[in-house]
Amino acid sequence: MEYSAEYSRASEKYLDKQTKDVQKRILNAVDELPDGDVKKLQGRDGYRLTVGAYRVLFEYTDRQTNEGKTIIDVLMIGPRGDIYKK
Repeated sequence: MEYSAEYSRASEKYLDKQTKDVQKRILNAVDELPDGDVKKLQGRDGYRLTVGAYRVLFEYTDRQTNEGKTIIDVLMIGPRGDIYKK
């Protein structure tokens, strides 16, 4: 199954502040979903993807693109530890 990611405003702002190398690593990891270090979050809805020292919190949706790809909502991106406090 193929996925298409939609980034929240907070996720886009966080990515904009990062170096090009970090941006590329995170975007490539999201593009490769569901491959990677993905685990279901405990105590709340959603999943987390580990990309080095960064975490990407996302949810699978029931929505699809015109091409039939399932849409993934990327909710937050941040450093390990801090991301879970929000």
